[in-house]
Amino acid sequence: MSTMANTPELRFVDTIEAAEFLARDVAAAQGRLNGWFERLSAELDAMRLASGGLRGDHPLAVRAGAIDTRLRETREGWARQREALKPAQALADLLDDKVILLVFGKFNAGKSSFCNFLAQRFALHGRPLQYFRVEGGRVAEIADGFREGATETTAQLQGVVLGEKLVLLDTPGMHSVTPENAALTQRYTDSADGVLWLTSSTSPGQVQELDELARELRRNKPLLPVVTRSDVIEEDEVDGEIRKRLRNKTPENRALQESDVHARAARKLELMSVAPGALRQPVSISCHAARQEGLEREALRDAGFDRLYEALLNIVGPALQYKQRQPVEMLFHHLDENVCGALAGEILPRLDGLMADLDDEKAALVRRKAQAANAMWRGIIPTLPALLEAHAESDDPRGLCDAVSQRLLEVAGRELSRRFAGHVVAMDAAPVEVGPPGFSAAEPSAYERLYAELEASVGAAVENLAGDVLEQCLGHVGELALGARNAQDRLRACLDGLAQMRLDPAREDIVS
Repeated sequence: MSTMANTPELRFVDTIEAAEFLARDVAAAQGRLNGWFERLSAELDAMRLASGGLRGDHPLAVRAGAIDTRLRETREGWARQREALKPAQALADLLDDKVILLVFGKFNAGKSSFCNFLAQRFALHGRPLQYFRVEGGRVAEIADGFREGATETTAQLQGVVLGEKLVLLDTPGMHSVTPENAALTQRYTDSADGVLWLTSSTSPGQVQELDELARELRRNKPLLPVVTRSDVIEEDEVDGEIRKRLRNKTPENRALQESDVHARAARKLELMSVAPGALRQPVSISCHAARQEGLEREALRDAGFDRLYEALLNIVGPALQYKQRQPVEMLFHHLDENVCGALAGEILPRLDGLMADLDDEKAALVRRKAQAANAMWRGIIPTLPALLEAHAESDDPRGLCDAVSQRLLEVAGRELSRRFAGHVVAMDAAPVEVGPPGFSAAEPSAYERLYAELEASVGAAVENLAGDVLEQCLGHVGELALGARNAQDRLRACLDGLAQMRLDPAREDIVS
């Protein structure tokens, strides 16, 4: 133990054990967030996408109904998503007085080996250890360390409490061969205060793995890349025999790998819209080389553990800061990612699409009005000579006008119903009127004058009737557009309200 006095390892152990956890007063912040959600719920309750003038089978009514249905399903999903946060919150509450570091990496990255190594070092300094696993939402203590192997052996979330203040969560890889393991990891990542990304030196910095951490990294949790298995097998001749020996990679080789991992991780995080301050400088280690050299002071240094301990100390502060606001962060990100994410990513685009369709429908209605008026004109005018002949002897302009008006309603009913299908409209055509009674339709000049008056009156009646139906249909579309626009405005105002709470990257505007 004397050789370990005042070493980076001992400083790390002592500093962790001396960490102070300030009392959290997050009730006010949680109240503000819950208040925001209550206001949003009230706004959603008040949203109506309906128009009494559209039949249920009209494409616009169908689309509006689909939005209402999807919004209802989405709201039901929010309750399930919030319920899904409880296991992580329960684990975080159970370990409330400890820094929780998520050990993340693809299978074969050496996560279990890494956790076991650090646990053994804490035990060497007389610190207590407590291994546990999480099954069915319950934390159960286990007696031994984690199984290590060439393949992923972690079938459940497991962890170890190092001393009194530090927890390592060893997770099934999110890229696991089993979707159950990946889902288990995702369920509990919320409880972590920082992330250790383990990446093997045989293929370091596979940054696509970070996609699975996007949610965590956007929460300002510190990320420390750890290049594991930073060693090589060399062959030496001893007493005439060729023997293989594990050696640390050279400092130059490690520096090159670390620089490459950092550069590629930084580019990846930028693409993921993660604040650059989350990423720490990578460190390279070899648990196997340290063990092979007897775990002496120099062996630990050469295997990279002095640098690892310094790096871990540098993320404890940010991890503690995150822990202070962790309950609020969990609630905030549920609202931001699940609630606002669904509204902004799905509901608002559907409303935008509906508004575009409504604009298209308005333009189409104007075209259909002209087409309907033209079709009604063509359906009535050719029948005027026969109607005039039928009333030529009666000298009854009123009866003639009634006959033409009846014909207009027959044609209008057919043409307007066809072109404005899906709309509920009232067709109240003004009667066709002609000049004063008392002239004889049998007289050529009177016939021509009567025909001209009928033609003009029919033209006016056709335009008026088509125009009236158009106004009714535009009213139906306008009513639905008003509801959709109101929904857009309400949703965007609510989204902007939550966005104001994340202006400060430290989220102090929420937790103050």
